[in-house]
Amino acid sequence: MGTLSALAQLGLLLALAPLTQGVAQRVKSWMAGRRGPALLQPYRDLLRLFRKGAVYSTTATWISQMAPPVIMAATLGAFLFVPLGAPRAPLAFPGDLVLFAYLLALARFALIALAMDAGSSFEGMGASREAWIAAMAEPALFLALGALAVMSGEISLSGLLASGSGASLYGAGLTRALVAVALWLVLLAETSRMPVDDPATHLELTMVHEVMILDVSGPDLALCEYANAVKLYGLSLLLSQVVVPPGAGWGAHLLAQLAGVGACAALVGVTESLTARVAMRRVPQLLIGASVLAGVALVAALGAR
Repeated sequence: MGTLSALAQLGLLLALAPLTQGVAQRVKSWMAGRRGPALLQPYRDLLRLFRKGAVYSTTATWISQMAPPVIMAATLGAFLFVPLGAPRAPLAFPGDLVLFAYLLALARFALIALAMDAGSSFEGMGASREAWIAAMAEPALFLALGALAVMSGEISLSGLLASGSGASLYGAGLTRALVAVALWLVLLAETSRMPVDDPATHLELTMVHEVMILDVSGPDLALCEYANAVKLYGLSLLLSQVVVPPGAGWGAHLLAQLAGVGACAALVGVTESLTARVAMRRVPQLLIGASVLAGVALVAALGAR
């Protein structure tokens, strides 16, 4: 992969990630009959946070200073294995889908460590919930990626998402639909969206993601929020390429990806408008259901070979 192309894809990811959150917020407001924030409001929020100084808890250690850059770097590194406006990802090698999942896990570990380092019981509760949800979301992600790998005969994300990765991937409509639903539930859990979490809540007893960053401020908070926007954009990109085969050539590929990401962001807004947050005891049923769907897709893919 050329250096210039890789830098262009990285720039595209960084530039468009906050816009994805803006689209989701705008659609959610529109569904509720409100005007809502501007599409570019996430950019303004990030700029305001980057201009402020950071304040640390008296119990915080070096972990609070190192965790936000690690969260951002690990999240960016994970989605460099996903094609970002081009037929091939900036980074690609056989088996990179495993590293993709583990880089997301590294970002989550750093976020949990950041919450625990503050010495707050509320943030510790949020960290515990985050680890609990992740333990149920990761099997669904691995099973979904495994089903795609079996259908395409590829073991890299670029290969199994490429337009020429084989008719088996785009011919198995039902199997692909099961994978798409499983990935959609994983997206909602990984990005702390309804019905798993409510990003707009201010009640500590019901928060998951937001409660973990209560003591984070300034540039550190900007990095955490930026990483969450990158995760929403990247997972939407992955899901859209599973649902709709990308076009041939850079132009068609880029347009298909942007349309898919926009549709996923809009669907997030619609989902948050039409659904309520499920009780914590119901979250395992939701994510185990995602694993079951992905597992059925994997078995069906193996049976079709």
